[in-house]
Amino acid sequence: MLNIIQIAIYILGGVLILVSMLPLIRNDYWTFRVFEFPRAQKWVLNAVFLVAAIISFPSDAYFSFGFILLLVANQLYLSYQIYPYLPFAKKQIESVSLNAQPNIKLLIANVFQDNRDWEKLANTVAREQADVVLLVETNKWWKDKCLDAFGNDYKYQVLEQRENTYGMLLFSKLELKSTQIHYFIKDDLPSIETSIVLDNRLIKLYAIHPEPPVPSENPESTARDAEILLVGERTNADQVPTIVAGDLNDVAWSYTTELFLKVSGLLDPRRGRGFFSSFHAKHSLARWPLDHVFCSGHFRLQKMKRMENIGSDHFPILLQLHLAKTDNDKEELEVTEEDKELSNEKIENGKN
Repeated sequence: MLNIIQIAIYILGGVLILVSMLPLIRNDYWTFRVFEFPRAQKWVLNAVFLVAAIISFPSDAYFSFGFILLLVANQLYLSYQIYPYLPFAKKQIESVSLNAQPNIKLLIANVFQDNRDWEKLANTVAREQADVVLLVETNKWWKDKCLDAFGNDYKYQVLEQRENTYGMLLFSKLELKSTQIHYFIKDDLPSIETSIVLDNRLIKLYAIHPEPPVPSENPESTARDAEILLVGERTNADQVPTIVAGDLNDVAWSYTTELFLKVSGLLDPRRGRGFFSSFHAKHSLARWPLDHVFCSGHFRLQKMKRMENIGSDHFPILLQLHLAKTDNDKEELEVTEEDKELSNEKIENGKN
């Protein structure tokens, strides 16, 4: 006869196995995509249920033994998923000294439009003295506060404020050239494409902030995936030092982000270094990486840090990159014709 603890383990463990497998179904509806986010949390919970099952279940029960095997298989599967982001895994981008020149320091932050602790952001910007500051969820109120606080320190600016939580402000101490504002998927969601002049070389920068796949925004990930992948295809054609930054509303390990890395040829500085989970800043047990900086193999990593809370639901991310003379150290993911076809299909679906 099963006791209450054993029944609870069966139910909760079964649900966990189910939500671990759901993202394998390539459906764009949010109920499938949202379970890609809490990967580390699923790993911890599965380990707890596995230990509890080993302790609580009778050793001579075949059904219990089979359930434990399912938990073991799920633990191995989740371990395989999180491994590339552990500190001892292989890095995609080589580390170099902070003294290496030339370099570019970027600070990116989702400020949360209704957040009024603008002084915290201003203090972070003043202390870090980043070359480029990218802010999203910025409306006119945030634009005015930022201009007053540090606008004079940043000669080059792209100010695309919006009242729909998709505003975007770009401040740069380095010269910007050929700046364009794109509306890749929707008319009220701006993205920035510009070239940064560093040591007489041009760095292509794409700043994006697509919609999340949640019922309150968009119940499907189709538009988000299409925007991410469309930018990925554009970067692959550039063949110049390239950076893609912003709140992608997608985790670093999702199949869409992995497909983006394949078609773009860009690299993820998180791999081999840690999660650097930037959301949710106010809930430590429900936290995952949504804010990203991806770059081409022209760069070496000097510094990456998740910054302190600025009153937003996101932590800012600070990154310092050395622009090297060669790109021979790339460890980009291999892209197949099937990957390219899938990317094109998802882009077309997002546009329709």
